[in-house]
Amino acid sequence: MKKVQLFGILNITPDSFSDGGEFLDTEKALEQAHSLIMNGADYIDIGGESTRPHSQPITPEQEWGRVGAIVEQLLKIYPGQISLDTQHVATAQKFLALGGTILNDVSGFQDPAMRALAPKFEKIILMHFPGKTLEEVHTQQIDSVEQVRDELLQRKGELLQSGVKAEKIIFDPGIGFGKTMECNRKLLKFAELVPNEKVLIGHSRKRFLGEHRFEVEPNLEAGKIAIASGASYVRVHDMEGYR
Repeated sequence: MKKVQLFGILNITPDSFSDGGEFLDTEKALEQAHSLIMNGADYIDIGGESTRPHSQPITPEQEWGRVGAIVEQLLKIYPGQISLDTQHVATAQKFLALGGTILNDVSGFQDPAMRALAPKFEKIILMHFPGKTLEEVHTQQIDSVEQVRDELLQRKGELLQSGVKAEKIIFDPGIGFGKTMECNRKLLKFAELVPNEKVLIGHSRKRFLGEHRFEVEPNLEAGKIAIASGASYVRVHDMEGYR
């Protein structure tokens, strides 16, 4: 398998669709982070707010209350390897102040204040988020991979105008966010549509994989398709089979 860099998922939430509540305890979260790194993760992507359908929004204060202590410890142990998954500017600012270098804004940097903060990070994950709110996004049924490409390129242009260097930007087509099942499957090969961009594919355990989506094999098969199509990164719960 082609060399690819892995983002290991660490959800510090009570309600994420596959592992909600498992890592709210700080010690358990730290143990999971260590396990992901030991099993081959290049980065840990930490999220404190669920993005599943019908999830309840939380405040930046609630979000930082979940992730702050864990982020602070992990940045000391794994500097340069911690990514924060947030759409809140205040959370991103606190992360940056602690030495955070990788920002993953699932809402696609629609907030001008987040775009203004973006140049201070070393890596920016720009996800396709077709709407202003999660509720709006999850009611959509986009069936065009070209639409996803074009809208991400437009967002990239906004980031470049904000001072972000092009080489810092990683495209994430947002599998599972407002797309049809068929579109999600096609997006595994999204890197082919943007050969000059770095692409991250986040397919792990999502519904388009079918009834066995929590098992390793269908996830690994999807990951292999993404890598063979040119993805630079995959974001996964399980490291098994990638090393």
